[in-house]
Amino acid sequence: MIARRTLPVLAGGLLATPALAQTEALRRGFSPARLDRFAPAMAREIERGSFLGAVALVAREGEVVHHAAYGHRDQARRQAMTNDSVFLMASMTKPLTSVAAMMLAEEGRIQLRDNIAQYLPELRSLVVHTPQGDQPLARPVTVQDLLRHSSGFVYADAAPERIRDLYRQHDIEARNGLLPGDEMLRRLGTIPLAFQPGTQFFYSISTDVLGLLLERAAGERLDRIIESRLTGPLGMRDTVWFVDDARAARLAEAPDADPLKAGMWASYRIRQDERERSYLKGGAGMVGTAADYHRFCQMLLDGGTLDGRRYLSPSTVRFMISNHIVGMAGSPMASTGPGYGFGLGFGVRLDHGMGHAPGSPGDAMWAGAWGTSFTIDPAQRLVGVFMAQGPSNRVHTRMLFKNLVYGALVENG
Repeated sequence: MIARRTLPVLAGGLLATPALAQTEALRRGFSPARLDRFAPAMAREIERGSFLGAVALVAREGEVVHHAAYGHRDQARRQAMTNDSVFLMASMTKPLTSVAAMMLAEEGRIQLRDNIAQYLPELRSLVVHTPQGDQPLARPVTVQDLLRHSSGFVYADAAPERIRDLYRQHDIEARNGLLPGDEMLRRLGTIPLAFQPGTQFFYSISTDVLGLLLERAAGERLDRIIESRLTGPLGMRDTVWFVDDARAARLAEAPDADPLKAGMWASYRIRQDERERSYLKGGAGMVGTAADYHRFCQMLLDGGTLDGRRYLSPSTVRFMISNHIVGMAGSPMASTGPGYGFGLGFGVRLDHGMGHAPGSPGDAMWAGAWGTSFTIDPAQRLVGVFMAQGPSNRVHTRMLFKNLVYGALVENG
């Protein structure tokens, strides 16, 4: 005798097929069983030394479907990682500074076409380094160049030898100690650009310079600009410029065995409040939590609004996450993997293929040198935020995170 299989009955007397029953168990298109893959994957990374612990957050259509902490936040492994752990975000500061810039643009305080020397006269005599000798600028460096890293500025470690040595000699990146903003700009104005403005993407201190420009344009310090316009209204309570004693117990550490940890920790100095004594790095200076950064990303995904408050117009958001480096040399591949262009503060996916991990054309992402990353996927109405402190393995872990997120999304938008 053949046993009869009984199917569950849904409202209205409809029979649920096995596929439909499975769909009913999904959460905003995510499979709970597949989201459970995060735990063993994180355990493997902890075992191999990628990081001590991590926090992963995934949201779709405004609903958080996964927010979990893994491992520990301290080298001694006495403190379990928690969802409210605080992480050095490094270059995940850049999108915040970039959004603040576009808010000032919407207020009519700056324009993308503006010559940066209009606000930063210390940079009015810039020249361009070439093998044949220094050459005059073919055109001025603009605010847009700062936003899309086409300015000619560099990070010292990736620069041509002459410019690298000058950046280090003048401590342009303030790695070795205090450096007031006015003095940083004075020194920077004596160093040639690495290339003609607008001719290539080259990841750089451009967003740090942008932060100083915003201070001049708005007449207030960068931390106050971002707090009054973004982190304060958004409720990003732990997204700040230094870790005070009240937050110190929640600060996540990188493994002592990570060869990049010691040097990076010394140069970031996030336990010291230097706001009155040294320039704030609009490209690298903030710390925060996964939940805080989700609110920022959700605001962008929702077209510039969150909880009834508008921060940017939908047109400005679309503009920011469009490709602004068409026709230029260079790409953000070192951070994003292949298949990405760059917008105004964000890597932007150009097509379904080419990438090292799944995504959607038009998704926006960026990441930080300590091991944090995020993705905003308008096509899938998706936000993913990954927080870890493991600088040497950061590219590996950010791609792992995206594989886990998209592998758990089984119902397309």
